Amino acid sequence: MFGQLEKYFPILNWGRKYRGETFVNDMVAAVIVTIMLIPQSLAYALLAGLPPQIGLYASILPLIVYAIFGSSRQLAVGPVAILSLMTAAAAGKIAATGTAQYIEAALILAFLSGIILLAMGFLRMGFLANFLSHPVVSAFITASGIIIAASQMKHILGIDAGGHNLLEIVTSIFEKLPETNLPTLYIGAGSLVFLFWVRGQFKPLLKKLGLGDKTATIIARAGPVFAVVAGILIVAGLNLDEAGVKILREVPQDLPELGIPRFDQEIWMQLIGSAALISLIGFVESVSVGQTLAAKKRDRIDPNQELIGLGAASLSAGVSSGYPVTGGLARSAVNFDAGAETPAAGAFTAIGIGLATLFLTPYLFYLPQAVLAATIIVAVLSLVDIPEVIKVWKYSKSDFAAMATTILVTLTLGVELGVTTGVVLSLLLHLYNTSRPHFALVGQVPGTYHFRNVNRHAVVISDKVLTVRIDESLYFANARFLEDTVYCMLSNRPDMEHLVLMCPAVNHIDASGLESLEAINHRLKDAGITLHLSEVKGPVTDRLKRTHFIDELTGHIYLSQHAAMMDLDADCVASAFEDNVETTEPGSDPCPSLRYAGLERIG
Repeated sequence: MFGQLEKYFPILNWGRKYRGETFVNDMVAAVIVTIMLIPQSLAYALLAGLPPQIGLYASILPLIVYAIFGSSRQLAVGPVAILSLMTAAAAGKIAATGTAQYIEAALILAFLSGIILLAMGFLRMGFLANFLSHPVVSAFITASGIIIAASQMKHILGIDAGGHNLLEIVTSIFEKLPETNLPTLYIGAGSLVFLFWVRGQFKPLLKKLGLGDKTATIIARAGPVFAVVAGILIVAGLNLDEAGVKILREVPQDLPELGIPRFDQEIWMQLIGSAALISLIGFVESVSVGQTLAAKKRDRIDPNQELIGLGAASLSAGVSSGYPVTGGLARSAVNFDAGAETPAAGAFTAIGIGLATLFLTPYLFYLPQAVLAATIIVAVLSLVDIPEVIKVWKYSKSDFAAMATTILVTLTLGVELGVTTGVVLSLLLHLYNTSRPHFALVGQVPGTYHFRNVNRHAVVISDKVLTVRIDESLYFANARFLEDTVYCMLSNRPDMEHLVLMCPAVNHIDASGLESLEAINHRLKDAGITLHLSEVKGPVTDRLKRTHFIDELTGHIYLSQHAAMMDLDADCVASAFEDNVETTEPGSDPCPSLRYAGLERIG
């Protein structure tokens, strides 16, 4: 019973082993992450088009809830740039930015996202994240990073610009460029230069001054705090708010109110699709970060439990005046480097954010929005991964096509349509590629018992036995292709007595694949040719035994290709060990077939 509870409440596992030393390490990490998270939460709330305090609210209760249900010991949950952008895009369809209905839409998104993630977790649907290929996720994050950075330039320049895609944003900025507020520009540009310098040069400088690597890393990553303090002092000291510099102004000193968002069927139905995308993207980002950090500690996370943990966190954000949250890379890395050992560090961080909300917010009155914008720009530009785009281009043109399409659609038409297009295109490309799988005519390598592709190796082939290796599972998309390939071979091998389908790479045969095998078996039988299978995997054989196929098979299922050839043409096997044995030339396949099937057509 207790073991089952531990499965859904990981806190019962690590909590039993909690010690004083662990508490100290978690507290130190919590203090550091809290200092970092305050400006970050404010910035991401503004990115989402929400009042700044909502960013703080989203960093309180969700962190405590995740500490109870989450399986990662170092993951730091809270608002992140990508989900903030997606929240803004989804809520913007419901109401104008800044309105009460807009804020309500953000709460509903968090609540719906939490429900979706929890449902997926209880149904153990963590595998759904696999439908988001790495190139698509990378492309989406890269494009989103570019859009986010571009959207924040209005705050750097001190102008009123907007737009829903990159073209609209850039066009609007250029139109408003003459209205640039110079004091805002100086603060924004100065913050950008400082933050980029901190990211690249501050740590080496600290190490030269004698600080340890860990300490230098932590201080360097707290760079935004220094920018925030400097921005507040400059604006307050020079009264730059009177010169047109936009500031944060009053942030409520209250803790979030608890309550379920108002149910409006029309609004909830409009947002459920966006909530599903937010859930999936947030889950993928969180799991990837969690797995990376867990590997460094030789630990592991449970993707299905992560669904529950993130779902409970997002749900709690929806009932505590927050918006969708997930595990963030930057704060998780800081949490890890600071020495966090358990999810309790997140709970302590939540307490710190709560105290800051109650007591520190008056000091944020003069915080320039340009500093927060600079913080966002520096954070998201690290997500823009152009080298990954180049690598994918060199490795796989089909994956690059999905990647490029995702980037273009996201930049031009919006984030939701971008990620949806990427997922759909990836699945279509997978179906297309596997619908024309690689097949190879194989022969025996001289002096060995190995059987290899005639297009790559000089091999010995039998006059009466044709062996075709299938390098893909057989399912509805490629079943007809298998039939066509086999029939093509038959038409060019009138002397063939046996056909062996070599199946070392066949992991699955669905009903369509089975039907094709049955059709091939019957047609070969009518032609006086015997069909055999070799090297069929156990699970595939088990499924075939549930049907009549094995009973109707004209030949046998052999454990190995060598066993098949010894039974069907032992003389050919023996000849492979003779001197001066006749072999095929690589690339001179004597059996015409389809080139894209891995078989050369001759003549």
